[in-house]
Amino acid sequence: MSETQSLRVGRRTLTLHRQDKTRLPAGDTGDAITKGDLVAYHREIAPFMLPHLRGRPLMLERLPDGLDGARIMQKNVPAYFPEWIRRVKVPKEGGSVVHPVCDDTATLVYLTDQAAITLHRWQSRASGIRHPDRVVFDLDPAGDDDFAAVRSAARQVRELLDRIGLASGAMTTGSRGLHVVAVLKGRHTFDDVHDFAKEAADTLAAAHPDRLTTAMRKEDRGARLYLDVQRNAYAQTAVTPYTVRAKPGAPVATPIAWDQLDDPDLTARRWTIDNVLDQARTDPWGGLARKGRALGPARAALRDLKDQRA
Repeated sequence: MSETQSLRVGRRTLTLHRQDKTRLPAGDTGDAITKGDLVAYHREIAPFMLPHLRGRPLMLERLPDGLDGARIMQKNVPAYFPEWIRRVKVPKEGGSVVHPVCDDTATLVYLTDQAAITLHRWQSRASGIRHPDRVVFDLDPAGDDDFAAVRSAARQVRELLDRIGLASGAMTTGSRGLHVVAVLKGRHTFDDVHDFAKEAADTLAAAHPDRLTTAMRKEDRGARLYLDVQRNAYAQTAVTPYTVRAKPGAPVATPIAWDQLDDPDLTARRWTIDNVLDQARTDPWGGLARKGRALGPARAALRDLKDQRA
């Protein structure tokens, strides 16, 4: 195969490099995954993935030499990126970071050609960088073989969010657990949202102390599932829906419908680039993005609930 080839994507003609190069090893079945496989996947999944990417700063997880090489967690846009790649300058302590933003299929394909395997997104948009419109609960099991505990915890998080008036969806991470993602109006600060998420997680852990914990130190968790809310702080990121994880077989972080938690065969790596498209077509999160609510009433409802339980 030629070292380079040209590909027309929307209005752009991209020059792609080494499409036959192995990016990820095979999983239990099939062949090793090449750069060309990942480009083809992202072209197919783009209509379902882009709504979760548009307008959000990204951190790129790049593996130029596959799983055996260096893993680069890249925030700053390199100077060699083409000018048509959208950028957003984000303040940080002592300076700023210029993040890439992926608004179209051409950008998605370009990032894939640049060895970006996994895209990690901010919980806020560039237009309101300090005001997140998503809150993420990362359900991290104590062991890889305890997904029943993950399914149970996801139901408990959803029940709490429903009771305080926040709409949410669940997503396999493609790694070990699930994310539960609730939508907000984007009017509060990261500190407000992080504090709320911590309070909600602490409430659940207090109600189920034998099964759930918010202990950050792994040695303090025992066999309990960890309710991780650290991704809700400023400049923190979470994996984007439909992004590929840097693992054998190319598992995909995949939104699910709530009733799919009842499937005993559900795991964090249930879907890969080979079979996720049919799941995406079911639109498992429906109109979730349009159901954002203000944080203030949800926090008040959470505190009322805690008072009732006290």
